[in-house]
Amino acid sequence: MKLKLNNIKNIKYKIKKSAEAIHYEYLDAAPWYKLYEDLNIPRSINYPEKTLYEIVEETATHYPSYYAYEYFGKQCTYAEFIEKIKRCAKSFQKIGVKENDRVTICMPNTPEGIISVYALNLIGAVANMVHPLSSASELEFCLTQAKSKYLLTMDFVYEKVLEVEKNIKLNKVIISKANDSMNTVTSFAYWVTSGRKIKLSNMKDNVVMWKDFIYEGKSILEINCSTKNHKDLAVILYSGGTTGTSKGIMLSSLNFNAIAHQNIAVCPTVKPGQSMLSIMPIFHGFGLGICFHTIFTGGMKAIIIPKFSAKTFGKLIRTYKPNFIAGVPTLYEALLSTKFREDELSCVTTVLSGGDILTPELQKKVNKFMKEHGSDAEIRVGWGMTECVASTIMTPVNNFVPGSIGIPGPDNFVKIVKPGTTENVYYDTDGEICLSSPAVMLGYLENEEETKLNLKTHEDGKLWLHTGDMGMMDKNGMVFFKSRIKRIIISSGYNIYPNHVESIINSHPKVLNSIVVGSPHQYKGEVAKAFIVLKPEYKLTDEIDKDIQEYVKKNLAKYAWPVAYEYRETLPVTKVGKVDYRNIK
Repeated sequence: MKLKLNNIKNIKYKIKKSAEAIHYEYLDAAPWYKLYEDLNIPRSINYPEKTLYEIVEETATHYPSYYAYEYFGKQCTYAEFIEKIKRCAKSFQKIGVKENDRVTICMPNTPEGIISVYALNLIGAVANMVHPLSSASELEFCLTQAKSKYLLTMDFVYEKVLEVEKNIKLNKVIISKANDSMNTVTSFAYWVTSGRKIKLSNMKDNVVMWKDFIYEGKSILEINCSTKNHKDLAVILYSGGTTGTSKGIMLSSLNFNAIAHQNIAVCPTVKPGQSMLSIMPIFHGFGLGICFHTIFTGGMKAIIIPKFSAKTFGKLIRTYKPNFIAGVPTLYEALLSTKFREDELSCVTTVLSGGDILTPELQKKVNKFMKEHGSDAEIRVGWGMTECVASTIMTPVNNFVPGSIGIPGPDNFVKIVKPGTTENVYYDTDGEICLSSPAVMLGYLENEEETKLNLKTHEDGKLWLHTGDMGMMDKNGMVFFKSRIKRIIISSGYNIYPNHVESIINSHPKVLNSIVVGSPHQYKGEVAKAFIVLKPEYKLTDEIDKDIQEYVKKNLAKYAWPVAYEYRETLPVTKVGKVDYRNIK
């Protein structure tokens, strides 16, 4: 799919230096524009003034016979996808959903969940996306926060729904099963092995099963299409909650469309008809924004995976032979232990990593592994957060700089400021990463105070997202992530960046992974403590412990040395696969 690009003059970037800061003036080109020229990346994009549904509809007019998705071997063309979305939209109308209503989708990756996102967008309702493994209290929080009276969820979640309904009233609960969209043979196999074990009891009058829900919508003759535009609220996602209370993040169709078009523009391997292993969940920005909406924008096929683990990641690649794979670093760590034939990864043209820190050591290992098994793809690091949907900074093709998360995508501006201020700092100086982008959220749901803390208009007149991430930028526009501001360990006045310490520990040949957290200290305030997982082939001995500690001391400044080392078989992870720092601390 071709993108219409703005004609912008190729002029030099103007910098004013003072004794205190560099002031970026967006009259001219940003420092990363030189790489744009070398790699033929547009500076700006004319984003279509279309809603999420209209984008997919446009794709379907260009590629009606191409496959939009595959689910357990059953494929659906774009023409069929549009028809399923329209039938679903009628069914939502039938149960009373109107424009601006908020419908909670508490689902893993299934066709029903994805179809519903676009069906709701078609009629102007808002998709309120919630993790299906949320506790009853978490689900109740998200329903209450969004003032949502309609819920689509899975059969295995229904017991929690009954708990929620003791406190709040829902107009309608739609129950889907994992085999609703499977072919007959796969569906029967699922029922025999898993499905029959899930019992639905105490079904209330407001409950309808998915297939009945769709059937009943046939009585609706005309769809009441949305009157909303691309800048209006379309989706609510929730922050992971690893650093505090989960927040609802309000996102527009434009936010998602910007992410999709930007990522297509910086990824020369995107071609209609190709496929992505879409394992990242639809209730996460990386999943919904990259693994699905970007794929649909580009006329590609999403291979829908509802459940996976690090151990099955390699098997899924072997089974489906995707062109694109994307995941968090823990998945790539597991991939390295998968046995492939010499050329078995030749299908893979693009490897993306996001959602957590990818160490330079792991990046090198993955690139080597891909090469050894027939793929020229090099893993590309992306940086983003739910407040800007997904990756707004991306490693340019064949321009890996150790430790860097890449350069801003088209129309995205990044600057580094002194934490707690709007004051820019010099190149190669640590500060808070700030982002101005068409992908930046509308704000936090029912939380104006938090919105004002994170979205600020600077002297340049632009609205900036204060990300809470520490980093720095070099003179070429390469951005380097250091740590979450809340993760910084301050020891005797020194800033210790856990990510950097983890990177050193993980580069030891016997270490698989590590977490470094701050531990209270009577005199220093905090000191660093390391939690380490050894590679499977090694057993902990005094010699190994001593060797790791000496290695760390050799490669780290003394003030950053961990004062204690603890060895574990595994590290805790969040529901979306990120290392759970808060849990271990």
